[in-house]
Amino acid sequence: MTDNYLLGFVLASDYRKKVMLSLQERPSTPSIISEKTALYPSHVSLTLSELVEKKLVVCLTPKLRKGRLYELTKDGHSVLKNLK
Repeated sequence: MTDNYLLGFVLASDYRKKVMLSLQERPSTPSIISEKTALYPSHVSLTLSELVEKKLVVCLTPKLRKGRLYELTKDGHSVLKNLK
């Protein structure tokens, strides 16, 4: 997928923008992202799923049920750079 397509995908949703921005400095859990962004945990989880599907975010601890850790991928950092 092109950077422009992915940038448009992120820009189309305030939730996606907020979640990506919250991951810019370090990996984080959905509950911490929820606190940082003031989004409901269910919205954060759904948004993370969308971002993982587009390969903008990766789950570092997929086997954990609670406390999963997410971080931006190389593409995610690239899109975030264009977002600013």
